[in-house]
Amino acid sequence: MAKDQKKFPAEFREYVCKLIELDGRKLVDVSKELNISYSTLQKWLGSYRKKRNQAEKEKQSQYLTASEYKELYEAERQKKLDLEEENAILKKAMHIFTQEKK
Repeated sequence: MAKDQKKFPAEFREYVCKLIELDGRKLVDVSKELNISYSTLQKWLGSYRKKRNQAEKEKQSQYLTASEYKELYEAERQKKLDLEEENAILKKAMHIFTQEKK
């Protein structure tokens, strides 16, 4: 005879997946706490991740306006400048600490 299978609403499944993904809860703990089988939670988590990755790909494939492109360019440029400045500081510090003491 087949096991008594419960049907959970999509919102609940998404909530449980967010508990695991975003809150960092362990799959085993959530399984025991909610009395849902481990394999079921794995399936839910797999489909949740697949949907999330698909949504990210669709978002990335959208066209950018000139102002959005300019904002992205400026943000990346600023990150690059910050990293270059940090690198220069680290090089100077390394030089200071590696000099022989007299």
